[in-house]
Amino acid sequence: MTHLSQELGIHLRLRQQLHDLYPESDEETLADTLEGLTRLDDVLAEVVRSTLSDETLAEALRGRIADMRVRLERLEHAAETKRAAIAAAMSETNLRTLTMPEATVSLRDLPPKLIVTEEGAIPSDYWKPQPPKLDRRGLTDALKAGAPCTGATLSNGGVTVAVRVK
Repeated sequence: MTHLSQELGIHLRLRQQLHDLYPESDEETLADTLEGLTRLDDVLAEVVRSTLSDETLAEALRGRIADMRVRLERLEHAAETKRAAIAAAMSETNLRTLTMPEATVSLRDLPPKLIVTEEGAIPSDYWKPQPPKLDRRGLTDALKAGAPCTGATLSNGGVTVAVRVK
């Protein structure tokens, strides 16, 4: 781009000088004369080719990123499915810890998780003032403590796998 700026500056200075020396010259004559004196057309053509190349690469990269996002989602889903299978197998065999050279796998109990069944029925005590937003932590704590609440309940919990890499 610096080359374009330099060539443009040369072109404009020469154009002004030619116009000052030959005020009677028309635009076509000035353009033809300048074409032979400067490389502006060649430099512009180089920048246009470079721009087209950049746009082509950007479009290809945009497509590649979309493909890679799909691949990422597929890999994340596969890992999630495998973790669930590991948790199920370890839970079924009552194996709480698996020690491997590269990692330690532990079966951990998960605390009950809040499940909102009818948000509109939850008392205002569990809504945080602002724009209305459910105080999920407060509601979860109250349900864990045994407080009744219409519109929400706790799940039965579950198990998950924790992998610690050494």
